[in-house]
Amino acid sequence: MHKVIFQFESGGDVTIFAAPGENLLELARKANVVIDAPCSGNGSCGKCRIKLMSGTLKSNKSLHLDSEFNEGWRLACGSTVNGDVKVMVPDIASAYKSRMKTADLSSPEEVRIFTELQENLRTAGFNQSGQIKTFSVRMDAPTLDDTMPDNERFSRAVREATGAGHVIVPFFILRKLPDLLRDNDFALRCVGELFDGTIEIMDISSDAGTVPVCGLAVDIGTTTVSGVLVDLQTGDILAKGSAGNGQIRYGADVINRIIEQQKTDGIEKLQNAIIKETLLPLIEVLCLDAGVPQKRIFRMAVASNTTMNHLLLGINANHLRTEPYIPAFFRLRPVLTRALGIELAPAAKLSVAPNIGSYVGGDITAGALACMIWNTGDLSMLIDLGTNGEIVFGNSEFLISCACSAGPAFEGGDISCGMRATHGAIEACVIDRDTMEPRMTVIGDIRPVGLCGSGIIDVIAELFRAGIINGKGKFIREGRRIKRDEFDIGSYVLAFPEESGSGRPVSISEVDIDNFIRAKGAIFSAIMTLITSLGFTPDMLEHVLVAGGIGSGINMRNAVYIGMFPDLPLEKFSYIGNSSLAGAYAMLTSEDAAGKLEDIARSMTYLELSTQPGYMDAFVAACFLPHTDGTLFPSVSDEVT
Repeated sequence: MHKVIFQFESGGDVTIFAAPGENLLELARKANVVIDAPCSGNGSCGKCRIKLMSGTLKSNKSLHLDSEFNEGWRLACGSTVNGDVKVMVPDIASAYKSRMKTADLSSPEEVRIFTELQENLRTAGFNQSGQIKTFSVRMDAPTLDDTMPDNERFSRAVREATGAGHVIVPFFILRKLPDLLRDNDFALRCVGELFDGTIEIMDISSDAGTVPVCGLAVDIGTTTVSGVLVDLQTGDILAKGSAGNGQIRYGADVINRIIEQQKTDGIEKLQNAIIKETLLPLIEVLCLDAGVPQKRIFRMAVASNTTMNHLLLGINANHLRTEPYIPAFFRLRPVLTRALGIELAPAAKLSVAPNIGSYVGGDITAGALACMIWNTGDLSMLIDLGTNGEIVFGNSEFLISCACSAGPAFEGGDISCGMRATHGAIEACVIDRDTMEPRMTVIGDIRPVGLCGSGIIDVIAELFRAGIINGKGKFIREGRRIKRDEFDIGSYVLAFPEESGSGRPVSISEVDIDNFIRAKGAIFSAIMTLITSLGFTPDMLEHVLVAGGIGSGINMRNAVYIGMFPDLPLEKFSYIGNSSLAGAYAMLTSEDAAGKLEDIARSMTYLELSTQPGYMDAFVAACFLPHTDGTLFPSVSDEVT
């Protein structure tokens, strides 16, 4: 056996013993050492970088490392143990884990998203009250002439206070009822869930208590997880935060994770990665930020795609990836959070936004609810940019949806210097046509570390606009920022090592650009297929709503310029942020909204793109800047001329 030490760049280490020939990435997973591996270890992404500090490894050379191989850098997936060894795990290798943050809720943009949603729901006639109710009860103390047991006395008082026909007093409530009644002169403050004339008691406390009754809305994306802690009585957001999905080390896309789930203990590993490694730390951060105990969270609403729903609940998702692509469920009754290992209030339940297809899940139904596409007569489209690009088209009369495999490029995956939209990410860029020098906007106003989705769109558009790359994404100009490796693969350097926050260059290569072109091609071809399948044309669209956590906003002009969106007047486009999270919030805070969400899921038609004649031809045609058919993008042609 050989001793393997994983030394973290930020401090600390983990030691594990390995047999000769064991793969270093798999060994890291065994030791619970988080190393980002979006490709799940097949060597294609180059993200699982580690540095050999001492000892020896048997490692394959990789195009992703180039000259850095001689400096000790290795890919964990391409390395096996052949002796005692110490490796350094850089912070950026586990960036998705370390970049958990809470948001500044005072910013106008953050406030606007949820206040507009509340106003839209009120305008639609929705009651902002959910099923969780708070109320006070007061009872006469028992006497020798009144010997009614405590539970019956309490139930009678609850019926009088709420009008409920039936009261459920769970065992954990009954255990603390006798003492709490007498300590508080038979006056209590109660939390209960009301449904169909029945109220189930969820908590009892002193009538003087003022601690808020909270709920938690969560968007579980393939790459990023976001959540808001909400006061259920007022609808106010108490805290907001985000983190990378811990499952990403098992693959950047849902297919790789489903495959990983089929391995020994795979179901448990994937569930632990999202619950223990992602959700529980995020909940802890949110509660600390708001000053609220976790036991005051009584309801949790989750919006996520169909695969993420299965992995969260510990349900085998394998049948989603094999024909005829059947999920275990579309809709699900609320589940006790403690059954999943999420310790909130004892009676807290988790509700899942309904799925409508194998690859169109609760994230898109929640998004459709939040953007109000169902409440307008105008033809509108919702485009949710993520690892799975999901699209809804329609109005108040009909809704049709589809999903395309865009890959993780919009969230920084499959891009050598890609990262999610957090501190250090380049989110906007302008390149001087003459000097080829960049002018960048970096989240957090610090030195750049990488590129998030909105920054990638800008950089590619600017490179194409400046004539630095051609329609195939190949470099056709030379200059100090254009570098070529030994295989003549070109790259554009946005920040040299001395200019970056990591001490390594921040660049975008021809391989990166090709990956992104395929991602944008998937989105555009899906849009066109969805619209034309019903006999419509893109110019008939009145509103295009773009969602997804890829930056603080998207330069729509640049997105059109590279052929990601149809060539429409820019005033028709709107960036609406995380619509899935907004929909989960609506589902959490309004019983009426939750009911409407069910209606949307039942009425929405799912279009399977793989069954559509000509879809693959449309995709191939879209894998060009902006498109092989230039007539589809007249504004780009006008700008070039």
